[in-house]
Amino acid sequence: MNGGINMKKRILYLTVCILMLTTLFAGFGVKAASVAEKDELYIGVYCLGNLEYFYDHKIGLEAAGKMMGVKTKYVGPPDYDINAMVTAFEAAIAEKPAGIITFGAEDSLLPVINKAIDEGIPVVTVDGDIKNSKRIAFVGTGNYNAGVLGGRKLGETIGGKGKVAILTEPNISLHRDRYQGYQDGLADFPDIEIVQVGDTKADPILTIQIVSAMLQKYPDLAGIGCTDAVGGAASAIAVEEAGLVGKVKILSMDRDRQVLEKIEKGIIEGTIVQKSALMPFFALQIIYNMRHADIEITTDNKAAGLIAAPFMIDTGVVYVDKTTAKYYIR
Repeated sequence: MNGGINMKKRILYLTVCILMLTTLFAGFGVKAASVAEKDELYIGVYCLGNLEYFYDHKIGLEAAGKMMGVKTKYVGPPDYDINAMVTAFEAAIAEKPAGIITFGAEDSLLPVINKAIDEGIPVVTVDGDIKNSKRIAFVGTGNYNAGVLGGRKLGETIGGKGKVAILTEPNISLHRDRYQGYQDGLADFPDIEIVQVGDTKADPILTIQIVSAMLQKYPDLAGIGCTDAVGGAASAIAVEEAGLVGKVKILSMDRDRQVLEKIEKGIIEGTIVQKSALMPFFALQIIYNMRHADIEITTDNKAAGLIAAPFMIDTGVVYVDKTTAKYYIR
């Protein structure tokens, strides 16, 4: 009999707790997406869509849309065509989406970003930033810090001395930041000299040719540092063809399958991997929260000219070598 009474008390207690929690969450505005919210469209505008690297951006954008209960779309040219990217951006603006997430490839995107903002469409840049634009926030890797880590790892890998080359894309601001980081990271090793900087233009064939020429010009080259996966994969091919595996150390960036497989084979020493899927994932949430969460930072955010969003989110990087590469291969 007492057991039955105790059971009834437990059920009553649980019922009260559930009711209290339901009331509490309702007070905080935790709710399922409304029909209107489900119709919201968030567009990701990119270039270089053919690169394996941007697959993670597609994953992150889609995951955020599913979690928030909204629609998403990924648009833009497959290659590095800024004019085509601007055209895709203009088309995105015409759809009047709830927000735009865009790869900040070049400063030439500034006018179209500002146009979207002026038309009331929030824009968050990812991966690369357009710092002087009206964009709401930037979500991505601290590219300078990623470069510093790359420089230090390369310096350690070649034993703190010798000649090195850097492969980058100097026309893209994020790569300039990474290159500056590489320089400063390598500055910790006074016996290391940067003898050449190559522009990959994100072209694998061109980069193989550049590296092959480097290896002939500098037969005592000790290492190659890369600010993207194109440089890493192409360097591996050129070094293999020259029969210099093990002699010329390669440090890549990003998690392309070819790079990771070359790491497992010992041709590439390691790679600096970005948490790329997190970039559009958090970028969409920033815009969504601006639209739906009334965070009272001031008594009147709009009148105060305050945007209730973080200015920058650094998604960070990790160093991947032979011991962990298998976990990053899709």
